[in-house]
Amino acid sequence: MINVKHILAGCIAVMLSACASMGDGDKVQKQRAILDMKSEVLTQLYSKKPDTRSQIAAAPGYAVFSNANVNLLFVSAGTGYGVVHDNTAGSNTYMNMAEGGVGLGIGVKDYRIVMVFHTAEAMNKFVTSGWTFGGNADAAAKAAKKGASVEGEAYYGDVTVYTFTESGLALQATVKGTKFWKDKELN
Repeated sequence: MINVKHILAGCIAVMLSACASMGDGDKVQKQRAILDMKSEVLTQLYSKKPDTRSQIAAAPGYAVFSNANVNLLFVSAGTGYGVVHDNTAGSNTYMNMAEGGVGLGIGVKDYRIVMVFHTAEAMNKFVTSGWTFGGNADAAAKAAKKGASVEGEAYYGDVTVYTFTESGLALQATVKGTKFWKDKELN
């Protein structure tokens, strides 16, 4: 008999190890790949919500993350990578992320997160401590440019967060925690 707990533990372990670093290549190649992802995501966001271009330009900084998430029955897990850009200093901080949660759902999705920091304090706190907690409910069925997903926009104090699904099939309602941290290799 197949033990669901063992399958789930294996999936979570593979996901977490897969994103501990963002893939092959040297430091400069990895940084370039993250910056390319950031540019692509911002282009998508600007085409969907043109007003975000001026919002991001006027903000002290912003972050862009690519994340993969798996939800199997009662447990969800995800990993990703991204960059925080300080508009004032013109500098980048490369970061990783991991999330875990409990709730009902099934599916796999590849999604993007854009965070706009409306104060330098909010950006600095995110870079140094990086935790966020929250609930999540979504539905997505998307492959390439076909399909649909429920897009999100949320406000957390001095941070606006935009999320959108790149691809995947998921139906989930979870309570989860997400940890963001500096990538020691890339900074």
